[in-house]
Amino acid sequence: MTRLNKITPCLWFDTQAEEAANFYVGVFDDARVLNVTRYGPGAHRPADMVLTIDFEIQGQQITALNGGPEFTFSEAFSLQVTCDDQEESDRYWYALQADGGQEGQCGWLKDRYGFSWQVFPHELNGLLTDPDPERAQRAMQAMLKMRRIDLAEVRRAADQG
Repeated sequence: MTRLNKITPCLWFDTQAEEAANFYVGVFDDARVLNVTRYGPGAHRPADMVLTIDFEIQGQQITALNGGPEFTFSEAFSLQVTCDDQEESDRYWYALQADGGQEGQCGWLKDRYGFSWQVFPHELNGLLTDPDPERAQRAMQAMLKMRRIDLAEVRRAADQG
């Protein structure tokens, strides 16, 4: 039995919760659908329509809800995907924005459902917080010019001192 997280993000969709959850489970390694609940007769949505779908991505439980068209996603909430290396970062970057997603700045993107993700190799954090403030600033300036994070380019910029 899966333990309940104390804090679980809940993503509000109009009607695409199941489709989105299955998409996310297909993108990520170590991901699975945990539970599906459906609207019953007399609800404000069609009976048997998915109400919620709980899924897990690499140990993080998330709930997707078909709540209706009243609310939409914004960049005010995103999920970070901290990757082992550039190859993994690129794989998630391209997979998440496939079929209608949009690139953003500095490793941010929106998937086809309009949900925001931040995708970057974990080494980026070390470059941006380097003990040498000038090196960290050069890394930051390079990153700010990017859409998809190019770790080799950030490293080159940081080392040009």
